[in-house]
Amino acid sequence: MPDKKKSWLNRNILGMGLASLFSDMNHEMASAVLPVFLSSVLGAPAFALGVIEGVADGVSTLFELWSGWYSDRIGKRKGLAALGYFITAFSKATFALATSWWHVLFGRTAGWIGWAIRSPVRDSLLTESATPATIGRAFAFHRTMDTLGAILGPLIAMALMAHVSLRVIFLVSLIPGLFAFLAIVTLVKEKPRRPDLTQPWHSLKALPKDFLKFLVPVGLFGISNFAPTLLILRAQDLLAPSLGSLKAGAFAVGLYTFSNVVYALVAYPIGALSDRVSKRLILSAGFAVFGLLCLGFLFADGQKWILVLLFALSGIYTAIIESSQPALASTLMLEHQHGTGFGLMSAVDGVGDFLSSITMGVLWTAVSPNAGFAAAGALALIAALLLAVLRFKGQQNGGERR
Repeated sequence: MPDKKKSWLNRNILGMGLASLFSDMNHEMASAVLPVFLSSVLGAPAFALGVIEGVADGVSTLFELWSGWYSDRIGKRKGLAALGYFITAFSKATFALATSWWHVLFGRTAGWIGWAIRSPVRDSLLTESATPATIGRAFAFHRTMDTLGAILGPLIAMALMAHVSLRVIFLVSLIPGLFAFLAIVTLVKEKPRRPDLTQPWHSLKALPKDFLKFLVPVGLFGISNFAPTLLILRAQDLLAPSLGSLKAGAFAVGLYTFSNVVYALVAYPIGALSDRVSKRLILSAGFAVFGLLCLGFLFADGQKWILVLLFALSGIYTAIIESSQPALASTLMLEHQHGTGFGLMSAVDGVGDFLSSITMGVLWTAVSPNAGFAAAGALALIAALLLAVLRFKGQQNGGERR
């Protein structure tokens, strides 16, 4: 028991946690003001945000597959993680130069390519830096640090909005992004691994059937799980008649910050709980909470307390999914498959995000925002039910058999 207590929070997990804290400050500073920037400064239509998020997610999918497989092949992960954090840091700063929403599309896509390169290898490093008995806590700690950055980022953006232009905020976001890169370079150490020279297709075919089965509800949920920036945009639209567009935008950013506070408060308890009970059922509950959140927006209006409740649900579902999904996935594959497996899971998520953001943007513009929320909510609840009834024959890394 003492060894387990010592092993769960080590230098690697701390280093990756700090990298996520700073990187999410970088990301969320830009994301929090992006809807306002697109609509108020660039005059972009509502569907543009969905296209930007969807295309960025779709293009990054190939990089997720490549990065995970390539890290298994060369037996090294740290360099790829550092490269991904470096690209992500600079991509947000390019928004400051945008004169059209197409320019934001290119910058956002570059940022998601950086995220795609780093994400599967970082999750692999996290898994290999923890024990099977503490993997839930390790991922929960990492996501909590990530969320602290997501809290600080919008708060800093909100404070700056009163004093500088939105373009300056994008430039300032570069500072924490570079700190994230330095945290990976200076703190994280990886253990030597034997390269896996298996070709990509054979590596994918070798993944356990339980893991591939798990990807079905993950992919279905991904199709429902649109970008959170659309929640900010919807809140801004609902509040604008009573507050005016500028105050409504600031309040919407505040709601998003509040959702991240909720995330930070519940992420670690959920991760610790998933080390003791079924990760599958906890993740299924997370899918269901998102479905209820979407359906709740069908009845939302300009009343602030309703929006506060809905954004609280946003923080809860995100905390569940971000900590439980990779933790459960890690128990369904062998260590030498982590890069390929996490890369494939990220790619499935990416395809889902591409479809969801595009679909949500089109439904929002062509039909109504409620049409998009209704479709997303229904799909999320179906994914939750499917995962709840799935049974896995046995975990590969000592996880629970539930």
